[in-house]
Amino acid sequence: MYSLAFIWSKIFKKIRLSSVRNSDIHKTSVIESGSNVVNSSFARYSYCGYDCEIIFTRIGSFTSISNNVHIGGGAHPLTWVGMSPVFYDNVDSIKKKFAMHKRPESLETIIGNDVWIGQSTLIKQGITIGDGAVIGMGSVVTRDVEPYSVVAGNPAKLIKKRFDDATIAELLQVKWWDLSEEEIEKYAYCFNNTEVFLDTFNKSKIK
Repeated sequence: MYSLAFIWSKIFKKIRLSSVRNSDIHKTSVIESGSNVVNSSFARYSYCGYDCEIIFTRIGSFTSISNNVHIGGGAHPLTWVGMSPVFYDNVDSIKKKFAMHKRPESLETIIGNDVWIGQSTLIKQGITIGDGAVIGMGSVVTRDVEPYSVVAGNPAKLIKKRFDDATIAELLQVKWWDLSEEEIEKYAYCFNNTEVFLDTFNKSKIK
């Protein structure tokens, strides 16, 4: 049985607001409370958990983002004399400006379809996470992640592939996340068995 404190903590989490600015969120996708989403997009049936920071990021369909995940965001100008925001032309915590140099453009981060990102993960701006990839909790992702790869660590490194190369190639060709809802419902009974799904799907297309 849950304690009263636990129940109240869950209620408090829910009643906080999320902040979504200049973003396109599909009506079937969910941004949980405490999260900040800026200049980003979520395709269908994707979600991000509590207390996430997602900036200038394009997110595919059926992607699962856990709590306290940070994706994108600007980088400081490493080649300048000074990297402090007092030298460039953006709104920041420090109001004083010694110069108004144009800050380098932020790079778009791309998260594919059916991606699972574990809690407290950090993903550098400009990274591409391939379809079907898994990012282990607490990872720091500094380079692109191949489709259907499982990566983890700081910096994140390849742990394994979810499937063999032939199966990955088939899944990337099928692109099940682009199917209509009617088609997904038709095949959903075998989504717990990748081999059966691919066999059933391919046979149905031959008819």
